[in-house]
Amino acid sequence: MVLYLGVDVGGTFTDLVVYDDIGQTLTIRKLPTHSKKPEEGIIEAIEASNVDLGSCRIIVHATTMATNALLTGVGLGRVALITNKGFRDVLEIGRQRRPELYNPYFTKPKPLVDRVNRFTLRCRTTHTGDVVIDIDGKELKRLCEKLVKLDFGSIAVVFLHSYSNPQHERSVADALRSAGFQGELALSSEVDPYYREYERTSTTVVSAALAPLISSYIHSLHTMLHERGFRGEFYVMCSDGGAARGDEVAKRPVSMIESGPAAGVLASAHLARNMGLSRVITFDMGGTTAKAGAVLGGQPQVVYEFEAAGKTHSGRSIKGSGYTVRYPFIDLVEVSAGGGTIAWVDEGGGLRVGPRSAGAEPGPAAYGRGGAEPTVTDANIILGRLNPKGLLGSQMRLYPELAKKALAGIGERLGLSVEDAAISVLRLISTHMARAIELVSVDRGRDPRDFTLIAFGGAGPMHACDLAEEVGVTQIVVPSDPGVFSAYGLLTTDLVRHFGKTVMCTPEEVESKLAAFRAEVESRLRSEGFKEFSLSEYVDARYTGQSYELTLPYTHNLVEEFGRAHREVYGYTAPDPVEVVSIRIKATAALPKAGMVKHLVKEESGWEPVEYRRAWIGGRFLNVAIYRREGLSGGFKVDGPVIIEEYTSTTVVNPGWRCTVDDYGVLTLRRLK
Repeated sequence: MVLYLGVDVGGTFTDLVVYDDIGQTLTIRKLPTHSKKPEEGIIEAIEASNVDLGSCRIIVHATTMATNALLTGVGLGRVALITNKGFRDVLEIGRQRRPELYNPYFTKPKPLVDRVNRFTLRCRTTHTGDVVIDIDGKELKRLCEKLVKLDFGSIAVVFLHSYSNPQHERSVADALRSAGFQGELALSSEVDPYYREYERTSTTVVSAALAPLISSYIHSLHTMLHERGFRGEFYVMCSDGGAARGDEVAKRPVSMIESGPAAGVLASAHLARNMGLSRVITFDMGGTTAKAGAVLGGQPQVVYEFEAAGKTHSGRSIKGSGYTVRYPFIDLVEVSAGGGTIAWVDEGGGLRVGPRSAGAEPGPAAYGRGGAEPTVTDANIILGRLNPKGLLGSQMRLYPELAKKALAGIGERLGLSVEDAAISVLRLISTHMARAIELVSVDRGRDPRDFTLIAFGGAGPMHACDLAEEVGVTQIVVPSDPGVFSAYGLLTTDLVRHFGKTVMCTPEEVESKLAAFRAEVESRLRSEGFKEFSLSEYVDARYTGQSYELTLPYTHNLVEEFGRAHREVYGYTAPDPVEVVSIRIKATAALPKAGMVKHLVKEESGWEPVEYRRAWIGGRFLNVAIYRREGLSGGFKVDGPVIIEEYTSTTVVNPGWRCTVDDYGVLTLRRLK
C-alpha cells in the first residue's frame, strides 16, 4: 500500500483526502477546524480515518494560517527592520495610495514593524551593484549587540539595490548570528530580489513577521507526524499552485499566504484537462468565503503582486488597504460569502450579508454550538435546500428550530416572514458571488458564456445554478466529493521553485542574461539534490519610461509578444522601445499524483429518489426529489428541480437544467433553455 495524503485546513473545516496508489481509491474525512491548535485537528482527522502514516509516501498540506495571522495580528512575531540611513520610513510611506479617497477618518494598516524597531546603518550601494559607502564594522557590531538584547523574534534586512548586490545584507546576517541572534532572519535579496524598495521592504517584513509562527507550526506538525510513523516527504502548497518543502516554506512564509485557495484552482485545472475543458471559471464556496478564479488551456491564471490582509469592494482588492507582497499568486477574487457568513440589518434598515462569519466556533445557529446570529447556512436549511436532519451524512446534527429563531430577528426588523427573510439572504449573497465571477471574467475581457463553471466547496454546488443563471454560464461541473476538492487538489501539484533577477536591459541583451541565470539556477538545484526538473523562463517587460511591467513567457520575438500582451491589457500598442526589467525562472519537479478515481456506487438506493421535500428552488417553492449521490452511477440523467445530497456537499439543480453523471461520478449540469 502506497498512500498520498492531502490535508487542507480552512477557517471552518479541516479536509483530509487519502489516495491509495495501489488500489486507486480515495478516502475522505471532514472535521471542524481546531481554532487554537490546527495541527492537533490534522492528527485527529488522520487517526479518525485510520491512515497508516508509515505507508504515506508524501503529505501535501494547505492552510489559511498565514492569512488569518495577518488579518488578526494574532501570532505574528515581534519584528525589527534594518535598512539604510534615511530610509526607515519607506515601509510607512509606501506608495501614497489612499484606499478610501473621500473618507477623512481612514487610517492606514498598522505597520508590522513599529518605528522604534526600525534601525539604520550608514551604507549605500548603487543600482549597478557598486558599493559607494561600505558598512562600518564597529557601528554594525553595536547594532547587533543591541538587537540581541532586545530579543526580537525575527529581523528583516532590506538595503537599497540589494537585488543588484546583496553583500551588505549578507554581512549583517553574518554579524547578527555571530552576536548570538537565534531568531528568524529575512533578507530582501533572498525573499524578493527585485527593484522597487517599498514593495521589496513590505514583502520582506511580511515574511519576517510570519516566520516564527509558520516555522514553529511546520516543525510541530512534522514532529507529530514523525512520532506517528511518517517517514515520507512533507510539502506545503504555495500561493502559485506549486508545492514546496516544509523547510523552504518556513524560510519564506510569504509563499503560502494563499495556500488553501490555490489548491482548489489547481484541482479544477487537473479536472479540466481530464475532461477536455479549455475555458473554466472556478467557484469555491466554503464556510467563510467564496472564491472565483480562471483556468485557460488547463493552466491557472497567475499574478505577481498581492495585497495581503487587505480590504475588498465587491470582490475587487482595494490597493493600499493591506500589506503588499510580491510573489506569484493564482489570480483569485474572494468575497465574504460562505455558509457561515452572517446576515444583519444596518442602521438604515437595509439587509446586509457579511463580512463577519460565524466560522467553525460557534458556527451557524443551526449547528447548536451557541451561535445566535443568522447565516447563509441557516437560510438554506429554512428553505429546504439543506437536509434539516444533518450534514456529513447526518453525522453532524442540525437544529432547524434555532435557524428559524435566528432568521426571525431579521424578519421582524424588515417586516418579513422567516421564509421571506431567508430568501432575501440568498438573493443578496448570490449578487455578491456573481460579482466575483464577473471580476475574473468580464473585467478581464472574457465572456462568461464561453466558460464552464466548476463548483466545489461545501456550499458551492448548492448555489452554482443560481450564479450561472445570473452571469450567463450554461454548463456547470460538480466534481466528486466537492467539499474536499481543494484537499484533492493538493495531490495534483508539482514541486515548484521560483528564481528571479533584476537586469534592466534591452530585448537584444536578455537572451545572454537568461542563459547565464539559467546555468546558475541549474547548478543551485543540482547542489540541493534535484535530479530531474524543467525550467520555464519569463520576463518583466515595459515600454521605456513606463512605471509598471507585464510578465510574459520569454520568446525570441519578445517585442512582438509584448505588444500583443500590452494591447490585450491596455487596448493599444506604442512605437516606444521595450525594456526588460527582470527575468524569472520557474523550476518544476514532478511529484506523484492522485489519479481520477472511478465512482463506485456505495448505496443500494439506485436511481430512485430517497425522499421528496418542499424547497425553494429557481425562485419558488416546489416539491423536490432528493437523491443520494452515493447511489448514482455513470449514465444517470435527471432534469431539475432536484437536490443531490452527499457526505461533503449538496447540489441544487434548478428547473431548466439537466444533470448527468459520468463514470468518475462527476456531475455535469447543462441549461436546457
